[in-house]
Amino acid sequence: MPKASAEKVNTAHSSNWVDKAREAAPALRPHAAANEAAGCLTSPTLDTLRENGFFTMLAARPFGGAEVSPVEALEVYETLCEADAAAGWVVMASNVAIGSASGYLPTEGARKVFSGGIPIIAGNGGPFGRADVDGKGFRLSGRWSYGSGVLHSQWIHSGGRVFENGKPRVNPVTGQPEVRTFIVPTEQAKMLGNWDVVGLRGTGSVDYEFNDVFVPEEFTHFPDANVAQQGGNLFRLGIVGMSPLGHTGAALGIARRALTELAALAESPDGRPSRLAVQGGDDQFQENYGLAEGQLRAARALCYEVWRDISDTLGAGNPVQTRQYTLARLALVHVTNTAADVCVFAHKAAGGISIRDTALQRCFRDMFTASQHRIVSNSFAKDCARDLLGQAADKIWAIRGLIDRPVEIKPL
Repeated sequence: MPKASAEKVNTAHSSNWVDKAREAAPALRPHAAANEAAGCLTSPTLDTLRENGFFTMLAARPFGGAEVSPVEALEVYETLCEADAAAGWVVMASNVAIGSASGYLPTEGARKVFSGGIPIIAGNGGPFGRADVDGKGFRLSGRWSYGSGVLHSQWIHSGGRVFENGKPRVNPVTGQPEVRTFIVPTEQAKMLGNWDVVGLRGTGSVDYEFNDVFVPEEFTHFPDANVAQQGGNLFRLGIVGMSPLGHTGAALGIARRALTELAALAESPDGRPSRLAVQGGDDQFQENYGLAEGQLRAARALCYEVWRDISDTLGAGNPVQTRQYTLARLALVHVTNTAADVCVFAHKAAGGISIRDTALQRCFRDMFTASQHRIVSNSFAKDCARDLLGQAADKIWAIRGLIDRPVEIKPL
């Protein structure tokens, strides 16, 4: 499998990331089928992504990162996922792990991880591992499923629950069982090679495991961190914001590509026989296409409204508020449902053509794979409603939803 080397180009002052994504898109499109067949991104795709510095977008500036604004990152993710959902998915998922490691690891550990440039860091941050305290570090064991983009990584980002003397250790700030994110060299993991999925096949998101691997404490950070150890205002966003940002861009890009492919089919008499290909669609098709276009554009407008507001807040050096996270989560749930509906419409409208090995079929499969991720679940709409109804004054957002606002426990 191809692996990208650490990105060594300082792109912190790149002029326009969205322009770079638009210019890269034509180079990504031709390799989407090859990525699927390989089960991971092929060298031409990885080379394009690395040469344009897309793995540096959320990395801290002291390590050569760009710390781009969330609204700019959103449009980059959208553009890359429209070109090839697998490529865009690996970029957005890796940026969460790269950005959080660069911003939240203790300085000593961060310098070691980023000493040779900005590496690709990927994995699953869910707390599925067990980390037993061992001196100035931890012994990490466990198995993680769906490690987004992990086959392309040099380091793996994984969550685990901390145990001390055989018992769960309590976080003294929250009073809850302690959870950490562990950054571990990829070669210390066992890849389980089971990426047998419907869509996003080119992402190389296999299951993996660690068995009693020692991780020094400086290679760990708290998953809910929003105070930078290095870097600037971007890191006030936290993983709780970085992750929804990426999934929002993926849904927008995949749905846009589906409508683009459908429009191209309607405009051309070529291709396999179907009423759509020959006639350009009947009145019913045109009505439904117009509705789908309006629904996607409306969902996109909400997403950009929300993320522009968050970007302005971060740019001013202010913390992101609970209501802003609420609207970001609500926009994500809404756009995921909308994008899935758009892809269903495109799949049905194309008739038999959509069951062939085409970009349109890939959009359908990729979107329904993306919609299975826990972070886009409709269940989060309930938490959003609680805040919007004024029932969450004592709550804050974490990756898993609204939680009680931590109150520091003072020693007796």
